[in-house]
Amino acid sequence: MNTIAKYIKQERKKLGMTQEDFALRSGLGLRFVRDLEQGKETVRMDKVNQALAMFGMEAIPGKKEYKENMDGNIS
Repeated sequence: MNTIAKYIKQERKKLGMTQEDFALRSGLGLRFVRDLEQGKETVRMDKVNQALAMFGMEAIPGKKEYKENMDGNIS
């Protein structure tokens, strides 16, 4: 979810919109926009897609990328 969170925040800022502006224009609640941009993992996917639609994008199923951390563990 962090990739989506970063993307939405970056694109919103490119357009010069505040979180409040984005919430109003996208029809989403301000709290949802804040949670989404903070990378909260329990957000509703239909609302994520509503946010992404503002930039002509949508979330689709894909393979999860695994990263090895400094301890050698995979997360």
